[in-house]
Amino acid sequence: MSKLRERVDEAEGVPAGDGWPELAEPGSGLPAARPPAAAEPVDELPDIEYTGAIADVDQVPVHTAWARVMADVQSIGKGDRFSAGGGGNYQYRGVDRVLNAVGPALRRHGVMVIPVRTEANYRDVLTAASKKMRECTVTVTYSIRGPRGDEMPAQSCGESMDTGDKGTTKACTVAYRNLLITALSIPTRDPRLDAEASNHERGSAPAPRPADYRDEISDPRTSLGRLKQVAGELQQHNLLAAVVTNEVGEQEPLGAMYSRVVRQRRAEAGQ
Repeated sequence: MSKLRERVDEAEGVPAGDGWPELAEPGSGLPAARPPAAAEPVDELPDIEYTGAIADVDQVPVHTAWARVMADVQSIGKGDRFSAGGGGNYQYRGVDRVLNAVGPALRRHGVMVIPVRTEANYRDVLTAASKKMRECTVTVTYSIRGPRGDEMPAQSCGESMDTGDKGTTKACTVAYRNLLITALSIPTRDPRLDAEASNHERGSAPAPRPADYRDEISDPRTSLGRLKQVAGELQQHNLLAAVVTNEVGEQEPLGAMYSRVVRQRRAEAGQ
């Protein structure tokens, strides 16, 4: 195939070669190849331009510039749709649509929104369909800077689930979209908290491990009140007879270790 033909195919969304991936070798553990899915049409977002007069653009404080952005961006339509069988069918306001509306107003009034700190937490979860996913929740702190260089802080949270390595990016994107919608008081016209184009129903939480309880029981920072709760959880999950390696490296049933540590802790507390 000529280089020119390859470039034309690439521009038209046609994979290189004959459009079929090579088959995996037997016993390689790779998934069987399948025909490429047809590309879905991408909706073009309309260009938005704000042309109203601006007074003292280089002099106004950040809160005044932010108020002017709010005056420009008074609504954003829900032009994106999510559809997934039992997961629901609804329209939502995607981040591209929000940025397409807010971005020109921010630039017009000399306002910058800069993330300055991100706190992320991760955990493995199972969906209702027993699909393993990685959940990411982030708290992002932003600096909103005006044309005079002064700033005001803002904070937003985002959450996502992903099977690959895009969870953090998705969560940060959701946090930014939520910040713009909330801080600019953009009406949603929907009582639900709409998600990006994904909706995962959580399954049951993973069962606790004996080693986790062992670490919590042996930790001197664990309060006596929490230890009382642990007793009920050990019975609930049938872990009293589970054998663990205790704090001195010996094998010991978890229930016996719990009783021993609690007696010692209560004696130290004078109970």
